[in-house]
Amino acid sequence: MAAQSTLRRSPGDRFSHLFDHFLERLQARLDAYQRRNPLSKRTAQLLTTLALSLSIIASSYGGYRLYRRRKKEQRLGRQLLRRNSGLLSKDGSRTIFVPYKDQTTKVTIHPTKDTTFDAHRRLFLSPPKQTGMEIGVPPTNIKPGLNMAFIHQFGALMNIMIPRWRSKESGLLLTHAIFLLLRTYLSLVVARLDGEIVRDLVAGKGKAFLLGIARWLSIGAVSSYTNSTIKFLQSKISIAFRTRLTRYIHDLYLNKTQAYYKLHNLDGGVGHGADQFITQDLTLFCDSAASLYSSLGKPMVDLVTFNFQLYHSLGPLALSGLLVNYFATATLLRRLSPPFGKMKAVEGRKEGEFRSMHARLIANAEEVAFYGGGPTEHILLDEGFKELRKWMESIYRIKVGYNMLEDFVLKYSWSAFGYLVTSMPVFLPTLGSPSTSDQRPKIASTSATAVGVHQETTDRSGGRMKQFITNKRLMLNLADAGSRMMYSIKDLSELAGHTSRVYSLISTLHRVHADAYLPGRGTYSELFSLADVQGTLHKGFDGIRLENVPVVAPSLYPMGGEELVDNLSFVVGPGDHLLITGPNGAGKSAVSRIVAGLWPTYRGLTSRPRSDGQHGVMFLPQRPYLSPGTLRDQVIYPHTEVDMQAAGRRETELQAILEQAKLGCIPEREGGWDTRKMWKDVLSGGEKQRMGIARLLYHEPRYAFIDEGTSAVSSDVEGLLYETAKAKGITLITISTRASLKRYHSYTLTLGLGEDANEYEFLRVGTVSEKSSVERELAELRETLSHVEDWKKRRQEIDAELAKVWATKEDESGEETITEPLEP
Repeated sequence: MAAQSTLRRSPGDRFSHLFDHFLERLQARLDAYQRRNPLSKRTAQLLTTLALSLSIIASSYGGYRLYRRRKKEQRLGRQLLRRNSGLLSKDGSRTIFVPYKDQTTKVTIHPTKDTTFDAHRRLFLSPPKQTGMEIGVPPTNIKPGLNMAFIHQFGALMNIMIPRWRSKESGLLLTHAIFLLLRTYLSLVVARLDGEIVRDLVAGKGKAFLLGIARWLSIGAVSSYTNSTIKFLQSKISIAFRTRLTRYIHDLYLNKTQAYYKLHNLDGGVGHGADQFITQDLTLFCDSAASLYSSLGKPMVDLVTFNFQLYHSLGPLALSGLLVNYFATATLLRRLSPPFGKMKAVEGRKEGEFRSMHARLIANAEEVAFYGGGPTEHILLDEGFKELRKWMESIYRIKVGYNMLEDFVLKYSWSAFGYLVTSMPVFLPTLGSPSTSDQRPKIASTSATAVGVHQETTDRSGGRMKQFITNKRLMLNLADAGSRMMYSIKDLSELAGHTSRVYSLISTLHRVHADAYLPGRGTYSELFSLADVQGTLHKGFDGIRLENVPVVAPSLYPMGGEELVDNLSFVVGPGDHLLITGPNGAGKSAVSRIVAGLWPTYRGLTSRPRSDGQHGVMFLPQRPYLSPGTLRDQVIYPHTEVDMQAAGRRETELQAILEQAKLGCIPEREGGWDTRKMWKDVLSGGEKQRMGIARLLYHEPRYAFIDEGTSAVSSDVEGLLYETAKAKGITLITISTRASLKRYHSYTLTLGLGEDANEYEFLRVGTVSEKSSVERELAELRETLSHVEDWKKRRQEIDAELAKVWATKEDESGEETITEPLEP
């Protein structure tokens, strides 16, 4: 009776009874603890209160310290952001601050280790034999497509994007997979719930129908969150992949081997430039790779899950038909699919060419404007875009027919086949699964009443309705999964095109980084190619030395270069200032490029100091370069403010250096050292060259190459700059055609002599040989000037002969014009 009275209690009474029972047990445990505890109840309360107070105080102090640390970090971030600087760690990582809303965000960048490059080089320079590529041969010879080369290339890039299984990218992929499985499970729940709602609607069960609607809405909310999270995680995966690849490429591209220069001027494996590859192609590849994980992973899970459910509902015959349908559809679309990978690769190349044309116009806008070359550039840009437009239109025309076939097969044919399969339990119940056959209602006995027969018929109709709706929903989801699998074939082809271009960039960078060039074959087997480099570049010599080095202007690999000077040899020691002179095209600037390592030493030996510290060598190019950043950055380039502070240099020293370079008014005129401007537009030509000299005075190298570094500076200021540099102990090697600069140098190297213009002369300034050379040059000039009078007489004779043939008259404005010739 007590049990029955308990069951008859209301839910509120049962909850109150359970809560009272819980309190009694809790009090009993407290009493037992107090009996075991020697402290009194009041003492225990005091200790508990004290512990709680201490924990509150400690947490408050910790929160205050965290707040102070965050505020200090924000102040440091704003300061470093304003000064265009960052922080360096002992492990080589850099910490920079980027603006975020009204605050700053700290970003730590860890450099790629050289051992990582060495481990990856075999993936990009030694592909397996199945790919059809040889060691060191540019992979652009492989046609993009779904082949073994694509598998190798994508696998090599995955080693960069997911470096280890405990990385951030692995966690994102795992989380994404969990939500994909959750969406598949929700699809199954929705399919069953859809059948139950329709069954209750047909049966007229209002309460069950409304409960089903409520469940539908609750599951819909979870499904909406799941779908949104899947899209968000896909974007995060794409950004993570792009971050990994971009930093990896930057570490290869901007390293000490000057790969950024050699990639465009020596190798030529990436066409017109790497900007298109790094910015656009890399973005498209990461987006395609991230979306492919979703478009392939989710459909594969759906296919397995939904086929398993349909097997229990429809039997093995329906499953066999579905598998045959999948195989036939995949074979048909695979055979009729156009080469989307190759077309995407060509489209990316043409996009890069069109983009480089605009970049060239921006870089040379002033020169084009002076010449008035706008109409000509307009024609060139229109022609470039016309080629791109024609190619894209051809792709769209090819896609029209393929999309028609794809839509008909994947949407309408599969839907019709799905109706046939789901109707099998209705029209052919004997071919259904055993579970379906067992669930069929038995025929009513003759003793059943009319009401029972009607109820049984209604249940049988509702069961068939539920089964059909559930199977139809599963078939629709299965068709959607299969269609996405088939659509992914086209996505795979486009991904192959993007993969080929990104792989080409990284493999070319590895080849440039390691100088892994192989001799060409046939017409490409030429002398002085990049595979024919036999000379040595030695760093660590106290001076500049060339021994039997041919000065060769290299051509893009695998073509051979043009020899300018045959076996150049000279030595420059400390204090031996050298002036390199000669006619245009003789190879004056080429000497500095060979010493800097930009051009290879094909034969002989090139020795030079190291480029680090005050004992190295510095090069001032012919065109002054002003970097984006503050005024301080222009003086200390290529150092940053972090390097400047680590060296113990102060802004007062920078001001003194600008005074020596005759630029002392610049900081006050431009608004201080932290001012940011487009300095290439702010400073004049002479100021740009003097800023280069200021960098030279800041770094104080042991040796310095100056290539026409004072051509826009007046002679008096030029002399002061040279004397200041020499006073700091800098050995100058100047490339110029100004004879007046000889007074600041000890030796002269004259190039472009001889009949073939490939001979040279190395003389000391002031010696008898040098004087005789100058006198010989003056004699040649005097001999040339002696013919001036004869040339003037000959011109007068020509004018007289023309006057006899042509009649002249003056027009109304007084200008002389030429009319028709006179009759003889």
